[in-house]
Amino acid sequence: MELIKQGAEARIYLASFKELYFPLGTEKVIIKDRIPKKYRIKEIDEKLRRERTVREARILHRAKKSGVNVPHIYEVDLKDMRIVMEFIEGERLKELLDRVPMKERLELCKEIGRQLGKIHEAGIVHGDLTTSNMILKGGKIYFIDFGLADFDPTLEAQGVDLHLLKRAMESTHYKWFDKGFEAVLQGYAEIRGKEKTDEVKEKIGEIESRGRYVRERKWIK
Repeated sequence: MELIKQGAEARIYLASFKELYFPLGTEKVIIKDRIPKKYRIKEIDEKLRRERTVREARILHRAKKSGVNVPHIYEVDLKDMRIVMEFIEGERLKELLDRVPMKERLELCKEIGRQLGKIHEAGIVHGDLTTSNMILKGGKIYFIDFGLADFDPTLEAQGVDLHLLKRAMESTHYKWFDKGFEAVLQGYAEIRGKEKTDEVKEKIGEIESRGRYVRERKWIK
């Protein structure tokens, strides 16, 4: 196994079926291994890691059933608190979007919106929406890294999800993010309809107003 990412909550390894399930084959897989926290009481730590492992697996399962392109889960190990899932071998949108022509770029942004619309329709919020967590493979956009995802169908949670994506796009793709985010909302509306999309857009504006108010209060102090 090869460690490819070290996070605060988990280690991500790249491995293969041959290493894990010989003789099933040599397909690449991702192993997400939730790290024990020594500062927590052991029983509480195990309970939290188990709950988060189960929740992430259930979220991925529901998302896939709802037509979202997400990694396939091969195994959920509640003894070692790990998930073995499909390795999506493609190109991250973070790098790809700035390289392709604007027309193709906006079509990809629309597809981001469609996929996110399906996620929200399934009662899920991703929690970490950036173009680093989206991969293009075989003409399809896959969403990955659902470690912060949750089952939450509320308008507030969906507004926060899209607000996070908007901020991430503004930071990473600042030269064209206005057009890009508008294309995201167009794709989102294709799935969720104009009325629901308008409600979410209004919520985004409300969230942004709160942020401005907090910043102004800090400046006054």
